[in-house]
This record gives sequence, structure tokens and C-alpha cells, in this order.
Amino acid sequence: MAQRSAGQASSSLGSGSVQLTPRQRKAFISAFGGWVLDGYNAGLFGLVLSPALTELLPRSGYAASTGNIAFFGELGVAMFLFGWGCSFIWGPVADRFGRVPALAASILVYAVFTCLAGFSANVWELGVFRLLAAVGIGGEWSLAGTFVSESVPEKRRVFFGGLLHSGTYWGLLLAALVNLAIGPVVGWRGMFFIGVLPALFVLYIRTQVREDTDHWKAARGDRPRFWAAMGTVLRPPYRTRTIANAALITVALLGFWASSQYLPTAIKGLAAAHGWSTDSAVALGSIGSALLALLTALSCILTPALCNRWGRRRTLAALFAIMIVGIAGGYAIAFPTGSVVWFFVFVVVMGIGGADFAVFTIWLPEQYPTNGRASGFAFSTTMSRYVAAAGTFAIGYGISAAGIALPLALTAVPFLLGFFLLRGAPETRDHALPQ
Repeated sequence: MAQRSAGQASSSLGSGSVQLTPRQRKAFISAFGGWVLDGYNAGLFGLVLSPALTELLPRSGYAASTGNIAFFGELGVAMFLFGWGCSFIWGPVADRFGRVPALAASILVYAVFTCLAGFSANVWELGVFRLLAAVGIGGEWSLAGTFVSESVPEKRRVFFGGLLHSGTYWGLLLAALVNLAIGPVVGWRGMFFIGVLPALFVLYIRTQVREDTDHWKAARGDRPRFWAAMGTVLRPPYRTRTIANAALITVALLGFWASSQYLPTAIKGLAAAHGWSTDSAVALGSIGSALLALLTALSCILTPALCNRWGRRRTLAALFAIMIVGIAGGYAIAFPTGSVVWFFVFVVVMGIGGADFAVFTIWLPEQYPTNGRASGFAFSTTMSRYVAAAGTFAIGYGISAAGIALPLALTAVPFLLGFFLLRGAPETRDHALPQ
């Protein structure tokens, strides 16, 4: 496998076409569509958390108390993150057999198991189905990011990387709007049943999209054995950056998952404390999730311009700082004082800062060669889930003991570590995608 790092890549950004061909458009549509549907399925749990656990906890031998809902909810998030960690397997699959078949298979996995979650008879079945769905959901980020980076013109690669990552938040927004519109009618089980629809999108991918990018063609004679690509990104010269990338994503995850997954629950609690009806509180929670997703999606679209102007490291540092303000302000100031208005102000801040993940979609493909790109991307974005799962479980325990505010406010602290990690990360601005 070629040992050409992103730092050694020649800058060829001034040459080549900037217009997408029909094949390139289909390639982007397949990746973007899968990522939107991925976001929809990933966002379901936070939206249906309260009604699902309220029904399933008594069937599992537990009272449906606020403390138990909080604890088992965070346990469910931890299991979801653990399943996402297992999705590193898609990296070697994509590097060995191609991005397109791996992309289609990952969508099928998360669609089928999201649907099966609607048949859960107890909290343990729900947790297992969500864990298995996460194996497919987790693969989508690395597969879509790798495929788009190799498919679009070099001049437009950064822009389409940011646009691609906005897809998951459009999916989260879609989930919130669907839940707001028909959630009370179809119930939490119906929301999971709808999650099978992405399986139909696989038909489009398999019939309309081909694996024919220049990068993939150039590496055709040097495709690694199944585990060889993973071994390469864990050896010099890539090992240090792979570990650092996983650590940076872990930092982002601890804040994002803990705050976003409990955002509807926190808003419902504030609304209930002000005397709102249950239905109104649930609707307000969905509105909060929709606002968060909308702001993050728009921020993702603007992030490429910042990456080109400031570089990857400085842009990520700025977004980390915004997340600190949003999380700390929302859960350490607005929530304890019972202010719904100020909490929504900090939801806007969190939404803007949530585009930190879009930086990784742009940055990670630039750090690895073609035959290890999907594996390096997948390892960085999945191994971090194991640490985040343990941290999320600890947050769940803290919530059950001390309430929502303090444990979630503390998720702002890991971002301080992110500033230190960024000092040693490679800056790849103005570097072409390595072969």
C-alpha cells in the first residue's frame, strides 16, 4: 500500500473540472440520501425515549419513574454507541470490496433492525435491536464520507464534504417533524416501523451507482487483504494521527450525544414545570430537536468555507468553543433557573457548534491513502464510540442520582481536552486527496 500522507500530497486544487457529471451526481445522491435516512433512524430514540420506556419498563419489571427512564435511556444510548463501535468492520469491507456495496449493505442493516425495534416486548429487546441498528448506522459516516471525497471534483470536495454531513441533521430534522406530525397517531412503535423505508433506497444505489472513481481505479491492482488496510492505519506513519482522530471524535461525542439525546426530555421537563400539558410538552420537545437539527445542518453547509479560510484545526477549535458555551449555558444556567426561553437560546448555540462533526467528514479522508481511507475513517469514528459509551453510561448514572442538569453540563469539560489534542493534529488545508 502506498505510504503517501496527506502532508505529502501535492496541491492540485487549481486544476480539473468543477462541474459534476451525471455519474458524480448519482454518487453524491446515494451518499447524501443514505446519510439523511441514517440521521432519521439515529434520531428516533431520543424522540420516542419517554413513551417507549414508559410502556416497556413495567413489562421489564421496573417502575416507569423519572429516575428509571433517565437511567435506562442513557443505558440505551450507551448500547447504541457500543453497536456503533462495532461498525468499524465496514472500513475493511469498503477498502477490499468497494464503497458502493458496503454503503448499500450498511443501509439494509440499520433499516431492518430499526424496524424490528418497533416489535420490542421489553427494554432489553429494544436495547439489542438499537445496538444492531447502530452497526449499520455507524458505518454510514465513514462509507459516505469516503465515497464522496473520491467521487466529486477536487475543487468542490471540501464543499460537498460539508454538504454531505448536513444530511444527517436534515435526517434528524425529518425525524422530529415526522414525530411532531404523526408520532401521537402511530405511537413510538410506528415511528420505528417507518425506519424500514431506507431499505428501498438501496434499490436506487444498486441500480444507479457504479464504483468507477479515479482513486478506486488507480488502486485496483493494490487492494488490500481484508484486515491489511486496518493494520496499515494502525502502524506508522498513520498510527499517531488515527489515535488522535479517535480521541478528538470521542471529545465531540461526549458532548453531542449526551446533550442532543436528552434535549427533548430536558425541554419536556421545563415545560411540565411551567404547567404545560403533556401533549404540549412533547410537541415543544420535538420543536427543540428540530431547531437543533436545522441550525446544525445550516452550520455544516457553512463549515467548508471556514475550513478553507482558517484551516481544519482552527475551525474545529472554534466549533468546540461554541459547544462549550451552548452545553454549559443550557444545562448549567438556563435549565436550573427554569427558563425555557434561555434554554432555547443555548439550543441555537449548540446547533451551530454541532457542525464540528462536518470538519471530520472533510478532514479524515485527506489523511489516508485510497487503500486505507475507509478503514482509517471507520476506525477513527467507531473506536471513539466505546469510550463515549462508557462515558454516556456514567452520565446516565449521574442523571439518576442528581438529575439532568449537572451531569449534562459536565459534558462541556472534555472539549477542553480537544484544544490540547488539536495542537499535534496535521493541517491538510490546500492538500489534494492522496492517492
